[in-house]
Amino acid sequence: MRRAVFALAAALMSVAVPAQASAACLTSAEAESIALVAMPDLIRQTGQICAATLPATSLVRRPQSAFLQRYDAAADAAWPAAKLAVVKLSDPAMEMLLQSDFARPMLTSLLVPLLVGRIATNDCGTIDRLVSLLEPLPPRNTAGIVVTTLQYLKAEKAKGNGAVADVPDLPVCTRGTR
Repeated sequence: MRRAVFALAAALMSVAVPAQASAACLTSAEAESIALVAMPDLIRQTGQICAATLPATSLVRRPQSAFLQRYDAAADAAWPAAKLAVVKLSDPAMEMLLQSDFARPMLTSLLVPLLVGRIATNDCGTIDRLVSLLEPLPPRNTAGIVVTTLQYLKAEKAKGNGAVADVPDLPVCTRGTR
């Protein structure tokens, strides 16, 4: 599970920008939008990595399921907010580049392989269980759980908790910071 959380953390971190803009952070809603945009491709590629260890009936192994259709729709709805979040962390000139129809597929094609590359096949059973437990929730709630977990881990790391020392520094605001 820890690797799955770190994988999504890496996605959020990968939209971070050079040091001069690092003071900016994403609100929970902004981070959830980026997470929602990445989730459909992340789930599909996780299914490909876990194909040898999970049954064909696993949610992550069914790329055309109603489950993933909900995530696709949520990703489409979240894209405008996700674009603004990326611009917030980067140069305002990025906004024009993100208007291209190719921006979203390019962004997810860069992020998702970085994330799924961190998944070990021995984690597939845990990932399958997590996805099955989260399946009844709306995609926005799942993104909220992921972002809240990342905020918690970031706060624990800031307190010096060695158990989360390998959590990447994320551009997600801690509570009270915007």
